Amino acid sequence: MARWSASVLLALALMVPARLAADGLPTRDPVLVPLEAERYVDAMRSGGPSKDGIPSIDDPALWSAAEAAAFLDAGDRVIGVYRNGEARAYPQRVLVWHEIVNDEIGGEPVSITYCPLTGTALGFRRGDTELGVSGRLINSNLVMYDRETDSFWPQMLAAAINGPRRGAGLQEFRVVWTTWEQWRARYPETRVLSTDTGYMRNYRRDPYGSYNPPSGYYEPDSGPLFPLQNEDDRYPDKREIFGFRTQAGAVAVDGEHLAETGGVVIEHGGRYYLILHDAGLGTAWVFRGDEAMDVPEGVTYGRDGPRHEALDALESVNGFEAMWFAWAAFYSDTRVVDGS
Repeated sequence: MARWSASVLLALALMVPARLAADGLPTRDPVLVPLEAERYVDAMRSGGPSKDGIPSIDDPALWSAAEAAAFLDAGDRVIGVYRNGEARAYPQRVLVWHEIVNDEIGGEPVSITYCPLTGTALGFRRGDTELGVSGRLINSNLVMYDRETDSFWPQMLAAAINGPRRGAGLQEFRVVWTTWEQWRARYPETRVLSTDTGYMRNYRRDPYGSYNPPSGYYEPDSGPLFPLQNEDDRYPDKREIFGFRTQAGAVAVDGEHLAETGGVVIEHGGRYYLILHDAGLGTAWVFRGDEAMDVPEGVTYGRDGPRHEALDALESVNGFEAMWFAWAAFYSDTRVVDGS
């Protein structure tokens, strides 16, 4: 498989169109696109449903936390968002049937996206357009399209591989892959995506299996369903890792190692990265600085994530959970942080 290089990244950056007006789809330079766009186009496969055959939710109705408790069990997975002073939870059991919610949080138009086959949840700013499900997959990962230009955006890359926006990146923001019990404990006032979607679906059944407890497609020993651009046997295919990308490359963090240590610092691409374990939500947070540092003692976790004076001088870096096979398929040169 061809390896990514600085020249590829530069070429993609030069293809990025001018940033759209405030009411268009907000874009940025892509964070990391290891291969030429044509390689991803060639790797696209039909996932079965046609374009919009998996319908996005474009007019979401919300429950209170108390109302949602009648539908959700403590261990059910949710995608949590705290943004613009508002907390939202999007149940995995609903998103598995729709994959994209075009919502507004604090008056800001956003798209909350979830790919069942790769276990990845990402949030994007969307301006006055919407994201939809193309019906195509790359490395089993959801390929989105924007309804403004019909460009295609693999979710994990967050970059357009064809169409008028080819080479542009989406503006990401942090969402959290956690459980209903954990999310509600930190955000008791959270509002929750309801099952009043306008579609007839059995939201008490996941067509792929179950996360609570793991079964079917989500079983640790099961394999992917579609061809991959790269395979890597360092971990079982369905092992959940926490990953983040930089212009210097991708980093995969083993959650068990991070939980044991509470936090680690690595040097990567000439900069330093502090990775903290948030036991309350079962996730990680990443911060970047220019100077060597130690893991600070006494970090607390609140509504805005980790709190400590040492973090004030650092830059937050977006990351997300993913199944190992998918992360390694997109980022074949990924660095792994596991204490070995």
